[in-house]
Amino acid sequence: MPTFETDPNGFSRLWPTLFLQRELPNTTAANQALQQLILEREVGHRESKATDITSDYLSQDFFSIDHPVIGWLKSCVNKSVSDYLGEQGLDYQVDWALQAWPNINRRGDYHNLHNHPRSYLSGTYYVAMPTRDQIDATARQDLNPGSISFFDPRAQANMLAIKDDGQVEAEHRVLPTEGMLLLWPSFIHHLVHPNLSDELRLSISFNVVLQWRDDYLPS
Repeated sequence: MPTFETDPNGFSRLWPTLFLQRELPNTTAANQALQQLILEREVGHRESKATDITSDYLSQDFFSIDHPVIGWLKSCVNKSVSDYLGEQGLDYQVDWALQAWPNINRRGDYHNLHNHPRSYLSGTYYVAMPTRDQIDATARQDLNPGSISFFDPRAQANMLAIKDDGQVEAEHRVLPTEGMLLLWPSFIHHLVHPNLSDELRLSISFNVVLQWRDDYLPS
Protein backbone atom coordinates (compact mmCIF):
# COMPACT_ATOMS: atom_id res chain seq x y z
CA MET A 1 0.00 0.00 0.00
CA PRO A 2 1.42 3.46 -0.86
CA THR A 3 2.47 5.58 2.09
CA PHE A 4 2.88 9.33 2.51
CA GLU A 5 6.30 10.70 3.38
CA THR A 6 6.83 11.07 7.11
CA ASP A 7 9.19 13.64 8.57
CA PRO A 8 11.75 12.80 11.31
CA ASN A 9 9.20 13.70 13.98
CA GLY A 10 6.62 11.30 12.59
CA PHE A 11 4.34 13.84 10.89
CA SER A 12 2.79 13.26 7.45
CA ARG A 13 0.64 15.69 5.43
CA LEU A 14 -2.05 13.53 3.84
CA TRP A 15 -4.02 14.01 0.62
CA PRO A 16 -2.60 17.33 -0.57
CA THR A 17 -4.27 19.33 -3.35
CA LEU A 18 -1.66 21.06 -5.50
CA PHE A 19 -2.69 24.43 -6.95
CA LEU A 20 -0.65 26.60 -9.32
CA GLN A 21 -1.02 30.38 -9.67
CA ARG A 22 1.51 32.29 -11.73
CA GLU A 23 1.84 35.56 -13.61
CA LEU A 24 3.12 35.28 -17.17
CA PRO A 25 5.56 38.11 -18.02
CA ASN A 26 5.10 40.79 -20.67
CA THR A 27 1.59 39.84 -21.73
CA THR A 28 0.13 43.17 -22.87
CA ALA A 29 0.58 42.67 -26.61
CA ALA A 30 -0.35 38.98 -26.40
CA ASN A 31 -3.54 39.77 -24.51
CA GLN A 32 -4.56 42.36 -27.09
CA ALA A 33 -4.12 39.80 -29.86
CA LEU A 34 -5.99 37.14 -27.86
CA GLN A 35 -8.88 39.52 -27.17
CA GLN A 36 -9.24 40.24 -30.88
CA LEU A 37 -9.21 36.51 -31.69
CA ILE A 38 -11.79 35.72 -29.00
CA LEU A 39 -14.25 38.39 -30.13
CA GLU A 40 -13.84 37.44 -33.81
CA ARG A 41 -14.37 33.80 -32.87
CA GLU A 42 -17.54 34.73 -30.97
CA VAL A 43 -19.08 36.32 -34.07
CA GLY A 44 -18.24 33.33 -36.26
CA HIS A 45 -19.55 30.89 -33.68
CA ARG A 46 -22.90 32.66 -33.46
CA GLU A 47 -23.25 32.73 -37.24
CA SER A 48 -22.42 29.05 -37.71
CA LYS A 49 -23.93 27.45 -34.60
CA ALA A 50 -26.34 30.02 -33.15
CA THR A 51 -25.02 29.14 -29.67
CA ASP A 52 -23.00 30.93 -27.02
CA ILE A 53 -19.27 30.34 -27.43
CA THR A 54 -18.67 30.13 -23.68
CA SER A 55 -21.28 27.47 -22.90
CA ASP A 56 -20.62 25.47 -26.09
CA TYR A 57 -17.12 24.56 -24.95
CA LEU A 58 -17.17 20.88 -25.98
CA SER A 59 -17.54 21.63 -29.69
CA GLN A 60 -14.36 23.68 -30.04
CA ASP A 61 -10.66 23.80 -29.40
CA PHE A 62 -9.35 27.34 -29.24
CA PHE A 63 -5.78 26.06 -29.25
CA SER A 64 -6.24 24.61 -32.75
CA ILE A 65 -6.14 28.13 -34.24
CA ASP A 66 -3.01 28.66 -36.32
CA HIS A 67 -1.76 31.95 -34.89
CA PRO A 68 1.54 32.94 -33.23
CA VAL A 69 -0.15 34.13 -30.03
CA ILE A 70 -1.94 30.78 -29.68
CA GLY A 71 1.38 29.00 -30.10
CA TRP A 72 2.83 31.23 -27.38
CA LEU A 73 0.00 30.53 -24.95
CA LYS A 74 0.07 26.78 -25.62
CA SER A 75 3.79 26.71 -24.86
CA CYS A 76 3.17 28.59 -21.59
CA VAL A 77 0.41 26.15 -20.61
CA ASN A 78 2.53 23.11 -21.50
CA LYS A 79 5.43 24.50 -19.46
CA SER A 80 3.09 25.06 -16.50
CA VAL A 81 1.70 21.53 -16.78
CA SER A 82 5.25 20.14 -16.88
CA ASP A 83 6.20 22.20 -13.81
CA TYR A 84 3.05 21.03 -12.01
CA LEU A 85 3.81 17.36 -12.69
CA GLY A 86 7.39 17.88 -11.56
CA GLU A 87 6.18 19.45 -8.32
CA GLN A 88 4.10 16.31 -7.77
CA GLY A 89 7.32 14.32 -7.89
CA LEU A 90 6.41 12.24 -10.96
CA ASP A 91 9.61 10.67 -12.29
CA TYR A 92 8.23 9.13 -15.49
CA GLN A 93 6.98 10.45 -18.82
CA VAL A 94 3.42 11.77 -18.91
CA ASP A 95 1.75 12.53 -22.25
CA TRP A 96 -1.22 14.84 -22.57
CA ALA A 97 -3.36 16.81 -24.99
CA LEU A 98 -4.89 20.24 -24.44
CA GLN A 99 -8.46 21.31 -25.20
CA ALA A 100 -9.31 24.99 -24.76
CA TRP A 101 -12.20 27.40 -25.13
CA PRO A 102 -12.73 31.13 -24.51
CA ASN A 103 -14.97 32.59 -21.82
CA ILE A 104 -16.68 35.92 -22.41
CA ASN A 105 -18.31 37.35 -19.31
CA ARG A 106 -20.21 40.58 -19.78
CA ARG A 107 -22.12 42.40 -17.04
CA GLY A 108 -24.07 39.90 -14.94
CA ASP A 109 -22.43 36.81 -16.44
CA TYR A 110 -21.11 34.09 -14.13
CA HIS A 111 -20.35 30.36 -14.04
CA ASN A 112 -22.19 27.96 -11.74
CA LEU A 113 -20.45 25.46 -9.48
CA HIS A 114 -18.86 22.72 -11.60
CA ASN A 115 -15.80 20.57 -12.19
CA HIS A 116 -14.26 19.10 -15.36
CA PRO A 117 -14.87 15.34 -15.80
CA ARG A 118 -12.61 13.18 -17.97
CA SER A 119 -9.64 15.50 -17.51
CA TYR A 120 -6.60 15.26 -15.26
CA LEU A 121 -5.88 18.96 -14.80
CA SER A 122 -7.80 22.11 -15.70
CA GLY A 123 -6.80 25.73 -15.86
CA THR A 124 -7.55 29.24 -17.00
CA TYR A 125 -5.51 32.07 -18.49
CA TYR A 126 -6.85 35.60 -17.98
CA VAL A 127 -6.85 37.92 -21.00
CA ALA A 128 -8.89 40.88 -19.73
CA MET A 129 -10.24 41.68 -16.28
CA PRO A 130 -12.25 44.66 -15.02
CA THR A 131 -10.25 46.73 -12.57
CA ARG A 132 -11.62 47.52 -9.12
CA ASP A 133 -12.55 51.06 -10.11
CA GLN A 134 -14.65 49.70 -13.01
CA ILE A 135 -16.82 47.53 -10.76
CA ASP A 136 -20.27 48.78 -9.83
CA ALA A 137 -19.76 50.77 -6.63
CA THR A 138 -23.39 50.26 -5.61
CA ALA A 139 -22.95 46.48 -5.32
CA ARG A 140 -23.24 44.83 -1.91
CA GLN A 141 -19.95 44.71 -0.05
CA ASP A 142 -20.21 40.96 0.56
CA LEU A 143 -20.08 40.14 -3.17
CA ASN A 144 -16.91 39.09 -4.97
CA PRO A 145 -17.36 40.30 -8.55
CA GLY A 146 -15.16 38.64 -11.14
CA SER A 147 -13.45 36.34 -8.63
CA ILE A 148 -13.14 32.57 -8.98
CA SER A 149 -13.69 30.31 -5.96
CA PHE A 150 -12.33 26.79 -5.43
CA PHE A 151 -13.70 24.43 -2.78
CA ASP A 152 -12.11 21.80 -0.56
CA PRO A 153 -13.00 18.39 -2.08
CA ARG A 154 -13.16 16.84 1.39
CA ALA A 155 -16.76 17.54 2.26
CA GLN A 156 -17.21 19.19 5.66
CA ALA A 157 -13.49 18.91 6.50
CA ASN A 158 -13.69 22.34 8.14
CA MET A 159 -16.65 21.60 10.42
CA LEU A 160 -14.59 20.99 13.57
CA ALA A 161 -11.59 23.16 12.65
CA ILE A 162 -10.32 25.61 15.24
CA LYS A 163 -8.52 28.93 14.88
CA ASP A 164 -5.27 28.80 12.90
CA ASP A 165 -5.55 25.18 11.82
CA GLY A 166 -5.33 24.66 8.08
CA GLN A 167 -8.79 23.12 7.77
CA VAL A 168 -10.72 26.31 8.57
CA GLU A 169 -11.12 27.71 5.05
CA ALA A 170 -13.18 25.46 2.77
CA GLU A 171 -12.97 28.08 -0.02
CA HIS A 172 -9.94 29.42 -1.86
CA ARG A 173 -10.88 32.61 -3.71
CA VAL A 174 -8.77 34.35 -6.35
CA LEU A 175 -9.40 37.71 -7.99
CA PRO A 176 -7.44 37.16 -11.21
CA THR A 177 -5.40 39.79 -12.98
CA GLU A 178 -4.58 40.03 -16.67
CA GLY A 179 -1.74 37.67 -17.49
CA MET A 180 -2.46 35.25 -14.64
CA LEU A 181 -2.54 31.49 -15.24
CA LEU A 182 -4.22 29.08 -12.81
CA LEU A 183 -3.91 25.28 -12.85
CA TRP A 184 -5.64 22.74 -10.58
CA PRO A 185 -6.87 19.12 -10.45
CA SER A 186 -9.97 18.78 -12.62
CA PHE A 187 -12.06 17.20 -9.85
CA ILE A 188 -12.00 20.42 -7.79
CA HIS A 189 -15.36 22.19 -7.77
CA HIS A 190 -15.19 25.88 -8.60
CA LEU A 191 -17.38 28.78 -9.66
CA VAL A 192 -16.99 32.26 -11.13
CA HIS A 193 -18.72 35.17 -9.41
CA PRO A 194 -20.79 37.61 -11.52
CA ASN A 195 -19.13 40.35 -13.49
CA LEU A 196 -20.48 43.62 -12.04
CA SER A 197 -18.76 45.84 -14.58
CA ASP A 198 -19.50 47.06 -18.09
CA GLU A 199 -15.97 45.96 -19.00
CA LEU A 200 -15.33 42.49 -20.46
CA ARG A 201 -13.97 39.66 -18.37
CA LEU A 202 -12.16 37.48 -20.92
CA SER A 203 -10.35 34.24 -20.20
CA ILE A 204 -9.26 31.05 -21.91
CA SER A 205 -9.97 27.82 -20.04
CA PHE A 206 -8.37 24.50 -20.88
CA ASN A 207 -8.34 20.86 -19.93
CA VAL A 208 -5.27 18.64 -19.72
CA VAL A 209 -6.37 15.23 -21.00
CA LEU A 210 -3.95 12.36 -20.44
CA GLN A 211 -2.95 10.18 -23.38
CA TRP A 212 -3.02 6.81 -21.69
CA ARG A 213 0.13 4.84 -20.86
CA ASP A 214 0.29 1.76 -18.66
CA ASP A 215 3.00 3.53 -16.65
CA TYR A 216 0.23 5.60 -15.05
CA LEU A 217 -1.17 2.58 -13.20
CA PRO A 218 -0.27 2.54 -9.49
CA SER A 219 1.88 -0.41 -8.49
